[in-house]
Amino acid sequence: MKNSTTLIRWLLLIALLGAVIAFFALGLQHQLNLEALKSQQQALEVFRQAHPVALALVFFLVYVAVTALSLPAATLLTLAGGALFGLLEGTILISFASSIGATLAFLASRFVFGAAVQRRFGQRLSAINEGVRREGALYLFTLRLVPVFPFFVVNLLMGLTTLPARTFYWVSQLGMLAATVVFVNAGTQLASLHSLSGIVSPRMLGSFVLLGVFPLLARWIVARVKARRVYARWPKPKRFDRNLVVIGGGSAGLVSAYIAAAVRARVTLVEKHRMGGDCLNTGCVPSKALIHAARLAAQAREAGRAGVQVGEVRVDFRAVMARVQQAVATVAPHDSVERYRELGVDVQRGQARIVSPWVVEIDGKPISTRAIVIASGAEPWVPPIAGIDQADYLTSDTLWALRELPPRLLILGGGPIGCELAQAFARLGSAVTQVEAMERLLLREDDEVSAFVQTQLAADGVDVRLGHKAVAIEREGATQVLVCEAGGQQVRLPFDRLLVAVGRKPRTAGFGLEALGIPAARRVETDAYLATLYPNIYACGDVAGPYQFTHTAAHQAWYASVNALFGQFKRFRVDYAVIPAVTFVDPEVARVGLNEREAREQGIAYEITRYGLDDLDRAITEDHAHGFVKVLTAPGKDRILGATIVGQHAGELLAEFVLAMRHGLGMNKILGTIHAYPTWAEANKYAAGNWKKAHAPERVLGWLARYHAWRLK
Repeated sequence: MKNSTTLIRWLLLIALLGAVIAFFALGLQHQLNLEALKSQQQALEVFRQAHPVALALVFFLVYVAVTALSLPAATLLTLAGGALFGLLEGTILISFASSIGATLAFLASRFVFGAAVQRRFGQRLSAINEGVRREGALYLFTLRLVPVFPFFVVNLLMGLTTLPARTFYWVSQLGMLAATVVFVNAGTQLASLHSLSGIVSPRMLGSFVLLGVFPLLARWIVARVKARRVYARWPKPKRFDRNLVVIGGGSAGLVSAYIAAAVRARVTLVEKHRMGGDCLNTGCVPSKALIHAARLAAQAREAGRAGVQVGEVRVDFRAVMARVQQAVATVAPHDSVERYRELGVDVQRGQARIVSPWVVEIDGKPISTRAIVIASGAEPWVPPIAGIDQADYLTSDTLWALRELPPRLLILGGGPIGCELAQAFARLGSAVTQVEAMERLLLREDDEVSAFVQTQLAADGVDVRLGHKAVAIEREGATQVLVCEAGGQQVRLPFDRLLVAVGRKPRTAGFGLEALGIPAARRVETDAYLATLYPNIYACGDVAGPYQFTHTAAHQAWYASVNALFGQFKRFRVDYAVIPAVTFVDPEVARVGLNEREAREQGIAYEITRYGLDDLDRAITEDHAHGFVKVLTAPGKDRILGATIVGQHAGELLAEFVLAMRHGLGMNKILGTIHAYPTWAEANKYAAGNWKKAHAPERVLGWLARYHAWRLK
C-alpha cells in the first residue's frame, strides 16, 4: 500500500511538472497577454453571444486548471472574465473557479510533499502547526485579503500545514472575493478602452483607485475582525479612569509612565516591590559598584608596576557592600515614587492583575483604562539540579545581602553576569570556580572574544571549568559539593557558597495573562509594534525580550507607550537595528551590530578591519595595552555592519560606532573626525585608518607617484 501511494505521488508530480513544462514549451505564456486578449475580443464576444454556456464552461475549466497548476495567468484571466462576462457573471465564475483551483493546488501540494515535510521537519514545524490549529483560518484570511505573498505560493505552502481542506476552501472563497470583484471590475473597463482618452474616464479611474486602496482597506478589515474576535467575551467600559496603566516600576515601566505623563495622559504606574526594578536594586547599579571596588583592588595590587608601592592590599568586604548599597541609595531618588508623582504619574503600590482588556485590579481594587503596558521585568532562572533546593544558593537578586566574603565561591554560568561576578569576587579575595556547560564563555561573542575573557579571568585567579554539566549538589560532612559531568567523567567541586547565574526568565506569573489567553510561555509574545494578542495591551522590557538590557527596555518603552496612546492614528514598528551591548568584565567587551559569528550564520558577506590596542599610545601609557577594535563592513564599502571592542573603556568607545550606524555614517566619516590626542577614542580613528589603507585606490596612487616624479625633473 505504501509503495503504491509513493508511486501515485511520483506519477502526480511528473504529470504536474509535465503540464507546467508544456505550458512554457508551447509558448502559451505569450498567448496570454493583454494584446492577445484585445485582438481576440471581438471574436470571443461573437462566440459568447452564440454559445454563452459553452464559453462560460470552457473559461471556468481553464481558470481552474491555470490556478491548480500555479501558472502565471490568473490575473490576465480575471481581467478577461470581466471583459467577456461583465461584473456580476464574471465575479461568480472567477470566484468559484479560483477557489476550486486553489484547493486543488493545496491538495496536490499536501499529497505530494505534505507527509514528507511533516516527517522531516515536524519538530521545527510544531509551533507553526499549533498556530495553524488555533488561528489557521484567520492567517489564511489575512493572506487572502492582504496579498503579502502571491496566491499560488499561499496555496502550496498551506498544503504543507495541517489546515483542514474544508477550512482552506471556504476561507479562500470568502477571502478572495473582494480582490476578485476589484480585478473583474478593472477588466470590464479595460474591455471598453479604445483610446488614451478612455484612461481618464471616471469608471476606469475608479477601478485603479480600488486596486490601490484595496490592500489598505483589507488590512483595516482584518484588524477590525481580529480585534472583534479577541474582545468578544469582554464587556467594554462606557468610560475609563485612565488613558494608560503601566505594570512594573523598572526601566521599561518608568520610561513608559514618564512619556505618558509628558503628553498629559492620565497614567497609573503599579509597582509591587521596589521602584527602579532590577537595574537599580539588584542589577546594573549594585553590580557596577561592586566591579568598581574589585577593579580598585586589582589596580592597587598592580600599582608597583608603575613605581607606586602601596603594600599589602586588604579588602573590607562588609565596607564594600555598604558602599554598594550607598550607590543604590544615591541613585534611588531618580526612580522614586515622589519624583514620578511630581511628574504627574499616579504611582500605586500593590499587586496588579489584568482582569479584562480594559480593567486592572490593584490589590483587588479595579481601575479601568484604555491601554495597558506590561513591564514586569525578569527574574533569575534556577535550573532543576538535584539537591539545589538544599544548597542555600545565591542569585543576582539575593547576592546583595552578603556581608561576609565567601572563601570558596562557585559560580554556575558563563554568560555576562557569571563572568562579571566571577572576576569581581576573585579580585576581592574569594577562591572562585566558574562552571559552564558549553565549551566556551560568552556564547554570543566571537571565539576570540571568549578566549580573551577566559584568559583574563584565569589571570585574576578564576578557575574556569568549561564543558562541565552540573548534575547534582551533595554534602560531604559540612562541605557542599557540586557534582559535574565532564568528558565522560564525574568531577566534584567543593564550595562554601553557590551563585546561580545561568540566565533570567521573564516575570509573567500573577498578572492575569493566562485568563486573558495572552501567550507567555517563555516571554510575553508581541508583534512588531509590541502589542500582545489584544491591540490595546502592550509589553516591553525584559518580560517581552528579545534583549534583556536596561537601555533596550527604555528604547522599547517609547514604542509601547506611544503606540498605546496614539495607535489609532499611527503606530511605529520597534527598531532593533542598532542595539549596543557591554559585558563589564575588565577589560570590557562591547559590541553593536553583527559580529563574525552572526554574519556567518546569516550568510551576510563582510570584510574585517582590526586595530590592536597594544599600538595605542594612551593604552601604553596606562599599562593597558591589550585588546582590539574589530569592525565588520560591507565588502568594498565603508558601511559598518557591526563593531566589537575588547579593552579598557570599551563601552564608552562603542558609542561612536553606535552613532555612526544609527545615522548611516561610514568608516570614512570616522577617519575624517578629529579625535583628541592622546585618548582611548583614537582607537576608533586608527581602525578607520586601517580600513582606508586596505581600500586605497592603488591605480590613482600609481598615477600620483608618476606625477610627483615628473615634478622632480
